[in-house]
Amino acid sequence: MKWPACLGLAFAFASQIAAQECTALQVWPASIQLDDHRDQPRITVVGTQSNGIQCDLTAAAVCTFTVPGVAELQRDPQHPQHLLAIADGETELVVTHGALTVRVPVRVRGAAIEPLPSFANDVLPALTYAGCNAGSCHGAAIGKNGFGLSLFAYDPVADHRVLTRELRGRRIDIAQPELSLFVQKGTGQVPHQGGKRLIPDGDAHRRILAWIRGGALSDLATAPVLQRIEVLPDQALLFAGSTLPLQVVAHYADGSDRDVTALVLWSSNDDSSVAVAADGSGIAKAVARGEAALLARFGGSAATAMVAVLADDRPWTWPEVAEHNFVDTLVHQKLRATRTAPAAVCSDEVFVRRAFLDVISALPTPDEVRAFLADQAADKRARLVDLLLQRPEFADAQAMAWAEVLGASAERMEQKGVTELTRWLRAAFAAGRPFDEVVRELLTSNGATFASPAANYWLAADQPHLLGEHTAQNFLGIRLQCAQCHNHPFENWTMDDYYGFAAFFAQVARKRGEDGAEWVVWDRRNGDVRNKRGEAIAPPRFLGGGLAEVQKGSDRRAVLAAWLTGPDNRWFARNLANRVWARLFGRGLVEPVDDVRIGNPPSHPALLQQLADLLVRERFDVRALYRVLCNSRTWQLARHPENPPAALFAGNQVRRLTAEQLLDAIGAVTEVPTRYPGLPAGTPASAIAGGRTNVRFLDIFGRPARESACTCDRRAEPTLGQTLHLINGDTIAEKIAQSGGRLQRHLAANTAPTAMLDELFLAAYARLPRDDERAHLLGTLGDGSDAKATAAAWQDVFWAVLNSREFLFQH
Repeated sequence: MKWPACLGLAFAFASQIAAQECTALQVWPASIQLDDHRDQPRITVVGTQSNGIQCDLTAAAVCTFTVPGVAELQRDPQHPQHLLAIADGETELVVTHGALTVRVPVRVRGAAIEPLPSFANDVLPALTYAGCNAGSCHGAAIGKNGFGLSLFAYDPVADHRVLTRELRGRRIDIAQPELSLFVQKGTGQVPHQGGKRLIPDGDAHRRILAWIRGGALSDLATAPVLQRIEVLPDQALLFAGSTLPLQVVAHYADGSDRDVTALVLWSSNDDSSVAVAADGSGIAKAVARGEAALLARFGGSAATAMVAVLADDRPWTWPEVAEHNFVDTLVHQKLRATRTAPAAVCSDEVFVRRAFLDVISALPTPDEVRAFLADQAADKRARLVDLLLQRPEFADAQAMAWAEVLGASAERMEQKGVTELTRWLRAAFAAGRPFDEVVRELLTSNGATFASPAANYWLAADQPHLLGEHTAQNFLGIRLQCAQCHNHPFENWTMDDYYGFAAFFAQVARKRGEDGAEWVVWDRRNGDVRNKRGEAIAPPRFLGGGLAEVQKGSDRRAVLAAWLTGPDNRWFARNLANRVWARLFGRGLVEPVDDVRIGNPPSHPALLQQLADLLVRERFDVRALYRVLCNSRTWQLARHPENPPAALFAGNQVRRLTAEQLLDAIGAVTEVPTRYPGLPAGTPASAIAGGRTNVRFLDIFGRPARESACTCDRRAEPTLGQTLHLINGDTIAEKIAQSGGRLQRHLAANTAPTAMLDELFLAAYARLPRDDERAHLLGTLGDGSDAKATAAAWQDVFWAVLNSREFLFQH
């Protein structure tokens, strides 16, 4: 039989590198227990070279046993090298490659046992692997052509009934399993709209046939429960063009484990860097430089492996660069591993503009820029960060950022409610209140929403399950929506988790206040949520934990708040750290920041954990986190000349100013701030409470309406409408020409052209013009004899500056 192409590549690559020097040898599994004759784990041998690159040595390594006759290795073109039980006993598998040797303990305790395939742990995963219970096939809500399975086997009891009892049992033929209707359709022997889903004599096909031959029994009540799966190896570094076999082991509640690689569904979050074969071999191929998270799914569980890819094997030396704090240390570790040199540190001009925009969401004034550039002290950057963190605009920026996360909109909370909630948030950040304390107050708030602003939180959604989704996404970064109707297909969340979390909010009640606009929120101490699977009452359940202990008659939300903000909650502190990182670096360590899941792991797990630990130590002082990040060399990097993958953070990621920042910046440069209905003159766009603003500029440039908790509602991508508005719209043109603005003020005062240009550049770019820029722009002004022509020329200069990429983007 012809070998799978990717498997042949793996063996060919192993032969190619067999002669190369390896400094370490690893064998997976590291220890083996064979529980029966069907327990046949793959054996994978991986070498690590002195440069950190891993390579497949499975075909090249020499394997022997210290005690013969207990187990043996088998390898054939159709199946990878695997271990087979011969007799009960213990031995060691000795794996040798060159001068390196690894000894793997092997224990056999059921060599003579030939168990029937398990419906729970073999057949259902086989159906999932074949795609039979996917949403596009028989897992659809109404099934396909009269045959309906639960989506990804979330209801195994119903699945067994459908397979063995429906259609008068015609889908199963115990006497002649090969003639079973659903087997014949799956293998394409009879017409099947879904096409050929089972490969004859493939792993899934053989397990299903053996299960039918054994009586098609249900073992749902007795089968060991799958607890978790793991990918081996879970981290790898490869060269482009090379391959590496990945192995997936399932661990069960009875202490047993099984190699389930053949039935695993794989996906890569970046196929352009790393792809995994879909033929059950588990072979990952390094395509091009980058990094990918490879998600393995089996039996409702998921696990990932992180695989980084280098372009080639050319000699490379790490440049000696400074490390300001642990942020740099951990970022540099990954840069070293991926052979990526960090960019140089940015100039003072870039730093001052970046610091003002990232910390207080506003441009520095020309005077502030001059003062910073003139300062010769070595610690001036750290002092500027400290100064900005104490300015009231920092609290304003934090309040508006979290009002957006919380979905503060007039449509839900009334305009006064939004204003009061935003004012409350601003006061909390201005006073330096610990963020965990702020969240606990939100989650336990009661009362009239105008008098008790935190209570507006409960107006963001009107159903317990929606409040659960909202809370999980806001404060834990977890999207639970997929588990509402079925177990999450790409995550370990189940319907029990979803409705158990929603149960914390089942007793929240609200009604209109006396004036008809205000709401009153309280805990009514009764009320439940029913799980849609079986309609049973769902008891309150912590995500990723057990059932909550809630005293009868007490507020469930208080129990939730204590757990959610507790120092041991692995999601809360990380979510806050990740959101702050994203605001400063343009993307999160987990990106998107509100999509934390196994298939979307952090780019720097140890760094994210240390940032979370810092928050816990500093009692959730957000300023402490900003201080550490802004003082890191990593945040102060210039743009990288080679544009490496953004998730490496090897250089600054250029990004467009937000809608609010851009409108405020245009107003600051022209000295003509935008007036907003119902707000005092001079109010910046970044301080507008509520979602919809009826300000066309903000809508065009992506300010969200705050209709959901998803960060995707804020649009950052450039559009044709944005370009046309900047070039031909009235926002820039009217502000430039308006009486009392910067240009008109200077023209009226007959300010020298050189001084005018310097101030314009300082206001827009936080730098002085270069000599070539100065000569070119001043040359367009003429000799100044025609005042009208000179004013028109200056308007063109202002227009060009405000439409330049250097102004529109954060650097």
